[in-house]
Amino acid sequence: MVLKVLLTLLLLMLSAAPFAEERPIRFSVNDSWAMPMVRIKNGRTVEGILVDLQQRMAAKIGRKAAFMVMPRMRVQHAMNSGDIDVRCYITPSWINAGHHRFIWSLPFMTQRNVLLGTRAQSLQVEQLSGERVGTILGFNYPRLEPLFASGQLEREDARTQEQVLLKLQAGRYRFAVSDQLSLDWFNRQQAPAEKLHVLSEFAADPVACIVRDAPDVPTMALLRAMVQMKQDGEFDALLDRYR
Repeated sequence: MVLKVLLTLLLLMLSAAPFAEERPIRFSVNDSWAMPMVRIKNGRTVEGILVDLQQRMAAKIGRKAAFMVMPRMRVQHAMNSGDIDVRCYITPSWINAGHHRFIWSLPFMTQRNVLLGTRAQSLQVEQLSGERVGTILGFNYPRLEPLFASGQLEREDARTQEQVLLKLQAGRYRFAVSDQLSLDWFNRQQAPAEKLHVLSEFAADPVACIVRDAPDVPTMALLRAMVQMKQDGEFDALLDRYR
């Protein structure tokens, strides 16, 4: 009887072993992101829309999420070398290289990029000339790239979106670009006279995730989890918590 019990326990332990050894899903996190997308402290993610989204994605398939914080310019190499499994907050027009080993998810939100100034007015990016514009280092702005290439406008890069906004507020340049969510979060913490103003919207892009298509990644399970989250209204509920 004792031997039978021991054999049963051994079989249970062996059958559970593969699940115990399943590694976390590795998500890339650009260190240039700002709240409400993500807050990074001492090289680790603390909170934000993407932290909540990616933790939920992993939990839906019974895994944990590991956040790989890195500079934007290193993400492509990490993807190609298989060091990350999922890259979220991306749209095809923002990247130049193909991702044949990755599968796109459905979009989870729309990012609205806006031109900003320190005083209220209506102005399109094409109306600017000879101006330095605050931008994020390494970020591609498809509508602005021809203006930068022709010399009509000059980029002034900062490492993070928050730094772009702080430099605009401090008068380092007269115009900058930002996504609407980051701007709204920044303005929540400013006195009325210090708030930055939207001059125009110049892009609205549906953003999604790309999942590595490899035997060691539960690719289809992650993609199905995002479909279910969309159907259950989880994306909208998540975004509403940070508005």
